[in-house]
Amino acid sequence: MLDRYLLDTARGDRPGSVCLKGGRVLNVFTGEEEALDIVLHGDRIAALGTDLGAAEVVKLEGAWVLPGFIDAHVHIESSMVTPPEFARAVVRAGTTTVVADPHEIANVHGAEGVRYMLDASEGLPLSVFVMAPSCVPATSMSTSGAALDALALEALARHPRVLGLAEVMNFPGVIQGDPDVLAKLEAFRGRPVDGHAPGVRGRALAAYVAAGPGSDHECTTADEAIEKMRRGLFVFFREATNAHNLDALLPALTTANARRVALCTDDRQPGDLLREGGIDTMLRRVIAAGIPPADAVRLATLNPAGYFGLRDRGAVAPGRRADLVIVEDLPSLRIREVWSGGRVAARAGRPLPWAVAAPRPPRPSMRIDVERLSFRIEGRGRAARAIEVVPDQLVTRTRIVEPTEHGGEVVADPARDILKIAVIERHTGSGRVGLGLVTGMGLRRGAIAGSVAHDHHNIISVGADDASMLRAVAAVVEAGGGLAVAEGDTVIAVLPLPVGGLMSERPVEEVTRVFDALLESTRALGSPLHDPFMAMSFLGLEVIPELKITDRGLVDVEAFRQVPLWV
Repeated sequence: MLDRYLLDTARGDRPGSVCLKGGRVLNVFTGEEEALDIVLHGDRIAALGTDLGAAEVVKLEGAWVLPGFIDAHVHIESSMVTPPEFARAVVRAGTTTVVADPHEIANVHGAEGVRYMLDASEGLPLSVFVMAPSCVPATSMSTSGAALDALALEALARHPRVLGLAEVMNFPGVIQGDPDVLAKLEAFRGRPVDGHAPGVRGRALAAYVAAGPGSDHECTTADEAIEKMRRGLFVFFREATNAHNLDALLPALTTANARRVALCTDDRQPGDLLREGGIDTMLRRVIAAGIPPADAVRLATLNPAGYFGLRDRGAVAPGRRADLVIVEDLPSLRIREVWSGGRVAARAGRPLPWAVAAPRPPRPSMRIDVERLSFRIEGRGRAARAIEVVPDQLVTRTRIVEPTEHGGEVVADPARDILKIAVIERHTGSGRVGLGLVTGMGLRRGAIAGSVAHDHHNIISVGADDASMLRAVAAVVEAGGGLAVAEGDTVIAVLPLPVGGLMSERPVEEVTRVFDALLESTRALGSPLHDPFMAMSFLGLEVIPELKITDRGLVDVEAFRQVPLWV
C-alpha cells in the first residue's frame, strides 16, 4: 500500500527521517554523476535535490552514493553458514539483496529445507529472495534426500519472497522435452526462470531457450556468452570460489549488450567472502578492465533488479528502497557505510549488530554403516576412465589412465596423481557406493571427505589410500555432517556442519578459522588447489560436463548416461 507520508516528504510538506547531505549520486539510469542531497522516509528514498533537510542529517562530504549491490544468483549453503551469518559476511561489502537458490538444502530436506532458509532469512538487513529449486534431485542418476515435483514447487511459489524457478540444471531433459521438467517450466510461465546450460550451443541452445529459461550463469568463454545473449538469454557473469569466469567473459561486454548482463557469486566459501569479498570485488575488477563506472555498477544493481522484477530497488531514486552503498571514490570502491532499508547496516567494513529470529534447523540424515564400507575396486583391465579436475573451473575432462594394481585390485597412485574417489549414499541407507578415479586433486597422502557433494549431498571422499578415506568418512558421519581430513587412522581436522550436513550455526569468522585449518591440512598432504573441498564437491554434480560421479557410478554428462569405470 502506498505510504501517503512518503508523498508528503517527497513534496516537501513533511520532513524526512534522514537527509544524506553533500554526496555525489551515481545515476544508473542516465550514467550521470550528480551532486545531490538524499532525503529518506523510513526504508524508502523520498526525494533528491539540493539544500534539502530532515530530522537527522548525515554529512557525506563528497562521498559517492551507489545503489545497494544485488547478487543475481547465489547458494547461501556454499558459505557453510546459515543466512544470518551469511548476511554478516556480505552486507559489510555492499551487498544488500541476494537472489538465492536453496537447492542444496532442498536436495537434503525438500520443501522443509526451503522453508527453513526463508524463515532464517526473515528480518535481516540483507534482502533474501528465493528461486524455487527446479532440480531436486538434479537427475535420476543420483540419490537425493528429497524430491520436489511441479505441485510442490507451486506451493513454495506462494511465498512472497519466492520470485520464480531456480536454475534448470537438467538441460538435456529440457532440450529433449522431458514431461516432468516441462511441467515445472509451465508452472512458472510468466515468472523469472533461471537457466543452467554449460556449453549448450546451436540448435540445442535454441531448444533450451524456447522451453522458457531466461538466464544462464555457466558461460566459460566470451563466444558462448555472446551467443546466449544473441538468443535472448540474460547472462550472469560468475566469479565463485571454484569457478573463475569473470575475466574470460569481460571481452563479451559491449555498450550494446551491457543491459543484458548481471553479476553473481554462485558458490563462495566463507574465507573468500571475508577476505576477498563478493560482488564488490567483481565490480572493482570490471572497472579496472576499463568499463565505465556507471556501466559496471548497473551490472550489480539496475540490471538484476530489472530481470527479476524487483522494481523497488537497484537505483537511487524516489520511491526505491533505501539500500545504499557509500564509497569514498569510484575506482577503488572503498566502502564507508552500507545502508539497508534506511538504516546503517555496516560501517568501515564491519557489520552492525542486529537481532534475528533463529528457527530450529533441520538435522541431516547419516544412514551409513561405516563398518561395512569398502572402497575396493577389482582390477579388470589396462584402461579406465578418470575424472580430470580443471583448475578454477567446474567443468572436468575425461582422461583414460592405466590404473595401478596390487593383489588384483586397483590402488591409488599419488606419484602419478591418480587418486580414488568415492560417493557414499547417506539419505536412505541403501549402502550404495560409487567408485572411481580422479586426477588433478594433488594429494600425496591421506584423504579428505565431506557431506557437501553437489547437488545430492551424499558423502564424497578423495584419497591416496583406502584406510585414510574410510577414516575421513567416519569422521564426517560422527560429526553429523561436515568436512574432514584424515591420514591413516588419524583424523587431522574436522569442520562440523550439522544443518543439513551443509551449514554451521557458528559465527562466520569462527567457521572461517576452522575451515582455514582444514585447507592448511590439505596443503600439508600435497594438494595445490585453492579449495580442494569445493573442487571435490562439484565432482559429484552430474549436470556439468564432462565426467562426474554419483552414488550410482560414473556419469558421462555430454552423453547424459552412466558409464563404466573400465574402457
